[in-house]
Amino acid sequence: MVKRYDSSLQAQNPISQAQNSVEKAHHAVSQALTHPTEQSVLQAQQSLAHADQSVTQSHASLNPQAVELAEELLGEEHARLDKLLGSEQWDNHRS
Repeated sequence: MVKRYDSSLQAQNPISQAQNSVEKAHHAVSQALTHPTEQSVLQAQQSLAHADQSVTQSHASLNPQAVELAEELLGEEHARLDKLLGSEQWDNHRS
């Protein structure tokens, strides 16, 4: 997963914000996968939406490789959640 650096300079950096948002989305999706409840899935969806917005805002960055990495990681998180939502486990839970 994306490494986190705690410096005030990076806290203001759009790339760092995007990476942090993707990391939080990863944790939210993992929670939804291990404990698939309506609430955990909703939290994962909201976290992914926030990360989408952060990654979009990072496009103005002068570091396209970091943006591309954040996009790839975010895409993986969307796929993980989509897999849960399309699974029999989720269908059984909702019934």
